[in-house]
Amino acid sequence: MPPVTSDSSLTPEQILSAAEDVLRRFGPTKATVVDVARALGVSHGSVYRHFRSKASLREAVTARWLDQAHHSLHAITVETGPAGERLHRWLATLFAAKRKKALDDPELFATYLVLVAENSHTVEAHLYTLTAQISHIIQDGIHQGEFTARHTATTAHAVFQATAHFHDPVHAAEWADAERSKADFEALWSLLLSGLKGR
Repeated sequence: MPPVTSDSSLTPEQILSAAEDVLRRFGPTKATVVDVARALGVSHGSVYRHFRSKASLREAVTARWLDQAHHSLHAITVETGPAGERLHRWLATLFAAKRKKALDDPELFATYLVLVAENSHTVEAHLYTLTAQISHIIQDGIHQGEFTARHTATTAHAVFQATAHFHDPVHAAEWADAERSKADFEALWSLLLSGLKGR
């Protein structure tokens, strides 16, 4: 990332991008706010004007990383088409995003696993957003007469838990075989869809 022209032009997004680069280079134990400031060509005080501490910066970086798939998932959530097709595409999109992060940049992925462990409340907010989106789609399916679930939130949580193999980072090592992963995902989806339809 090129240095910013001045402290006054510095934005939180620039800081977060620089922090990601620094974390990739030095890892979570050695990366410092001074390293981030140096990468931006500003004083570390400029970074602290946007993020009050190293911990808050790491928390913001973690939230940004976790939320990267939210926009595309939200777009699927608010569509009006058949709920089954939307839920399948939502889950597949989440899996693809997690798989891409794990396989395309494994060093940074490992770094973020450390940050995620430090910021459990950030993770909880992330998981709440995801299950709420699933719940919305399931509720649409009930209204459309496509799904027969009675307890939307409980069902959404169950779907999220049942598909954990395809989005929980602890399973990342098993995602390398794309064809096997896709076949396993589709097999699980068939079971979930049957359960949601109650037939």
